[in-house]
Amino acid sequence: MVMTDPIADFLTQIRNACMANHERVDVPSSKIKLSIAKLLKEEGYINNYKLVKDKKQGTLRVYLKYDNKNVPIIEGLERISKPSCRVYVRHDKIPYVLNGYGTGILSTSKGVLTDREARKQKIGGELLCKVW
Repeated sequence: MVMTDPIADFLTQIRNACMANHERVDVPSSKIKLSIAKLLKEEGYINNYKLVKDKKQGTLRVYLKYDNKNVPIIEGLERISKPSCRVYVRHDKIPYVLNGYGTGILSTSKGVLTDREARKQKIGGELLCKVW
């Protein structure tokens, strides 16, 4: 199976697992997916993540987070920059997600950062996705 946009596939698998109330989701691992999972954990959208080693690239296991009524914490995931249409923003033009209630994830020269951290460090980059 050829994956032309692995980040979009990663976000879609998380979105589908949340809608089906799965406890966890396993995806093929990559450095950028690990960085996104780390930010999702830091921002409180997922419980945890783990890299499961195998003879190939490894598997990223993401443990999803739900509230006490079994409603997923992640309400929405949206891919912004696509392989066919990259979206780059300057630090002063980084959009707010739901007026600051959501989180934007950017790929910058300092690594993968949240929109708040990129604004604080005054660096722009490629706007990968929005999470709320």
